[in-house]
Amino acid sequence: MSRSAILFLIMTLSSLIALWLSPGLEEGVALLLKGASVIFGLAFLVALMAGRRIKFDPVLR
Repeated sequence: MSRSAILFLIMTLSSLIALWLSPGLEEGVALLLKGASVIFGLAFLVALMAGRRIKFDPVLR
């Protein structure tokens, strides 16, 4: 897993944990945390897919 994928995973989990641990948040703050977790989750999936690319070496030795 790449460093960016790990960073996005940590950010996704931290926003979900913050949302889960504070149930009395205002609607705006809760919506912001939900949106952030979705965006960070999608960025995590993109970083995972980008990290799994096969590296091609055109010079065969």
